[in-house]
Amino acid sequence: MSKKNLSLLEILIDDISFINWAKNQNQNDVAFWNNWIEKHPDKIETVFNAKAIVLGIQFEKTLISESKIERELSHILAQIEPEKNSPKRKKPTSKAVKYVAITAVLILLVTFGYSFLPTNTTITHKTVFGEIIDLKLPDGTSVVLNGNSEISYDKASPRNINLSGEAYFKVKSIPSTKAKFWVNTKDLKVEVFGTQFHVSTRDNKTGVLLDEGSIELLLDNGTTQKMIPGELVSYSKEDKAITHDKVTQELSYSLWREGTYIFNNTTVYEVMKNIEQAYGMKTEFIDEELKDQKLTGGIPNQNLKICLSAIEKSTGTRIVIKGKRLLIFKN
Repeated sequence: MSKKNLSLLEILIDDISFINWAKNQNQNDVAFWNNWIEKHPDKIETVFNAKAIVLGIQFEKTLISESKIERELSHILAQIEPEKNSPKRKKPTSKAVKYVAITAVLILLVTFGYSFLPTNTTITHKTVFGEIIDLKLPDGTSVVLNGNSEISYDKASPRNINLSGEAYFKVKSIPSTKAKFWVNTKDLKVEVFGTQFHVSTRDNKTGVLLDEGSIELLLDNGTTQKMIPGELVSYSKEDKAITHDKVTQELSYSLWREGTYIFNNTTVYEVMKNIEQAYGMKTEFIDEELKDQKLTGGIPNQNLKICLSAIEKSTGTRIVIKGKRLLIFKN
């Protein structure tokens, strides 16, 4: 049957993009359908009926026995099945049967409530190697998530974020309630009201650079560190090592800000470690002395080839891609 002969409900429950929206699994699909709903307010009832069907088939069977569901379904179907002695009626079409099944599922949902629907309320955004995404959290906070990174939060607490990898935050201030915002890593917790900062959990430590505002770090060892703009703090719970520095021209550091790596007096070895973690590559220095060469400047990392080309020009090296390996030579 062609799609033009199907109802909107039937089209939605079979559409992979819509299913992703219903399950909140793909941010592109989520954005598309949210925009579509805004433009078609008259379809909202159908959209949410379809969403109920998509999610309803994932109930936990242990909460309600299959035999009970079968009995209820049989009872529902019996109410609409033609009596044997009644005048002949047209045989239900496959389309009609499908509507009956949909109706039955919806009635079961109403009968037994939503207690057997998935109870997981955690929202997760994850990037693959080489991917960068811009996110807008429910409270208005902007997050740029670097490659090979992940953030998650509970729907009820969208200002309490868990981070693995690397991200840049522009926290939305809420003066009326003075609501705080937290970023949790395995090493520490960043507490803030409204500001802009970078957090990285690479190399078994967490680094935080504050661009604007003020924040307080609650370290895993129980101590706290207050930060002002232009300061960089690094801490690892494994070796309890902590550094707290003011960013200067002399300080050696590397950071990531909204799609650009910024290096200052950073060795090429450390520069390539950042590339490895973002793109899932392995570096091999064919000329070992290149490891200690210093680099200062900004390197765009939205595209691997452009990123490597910028490093080559800044360091006078040649970088060759061999599968998942980056071979570095003298130019």
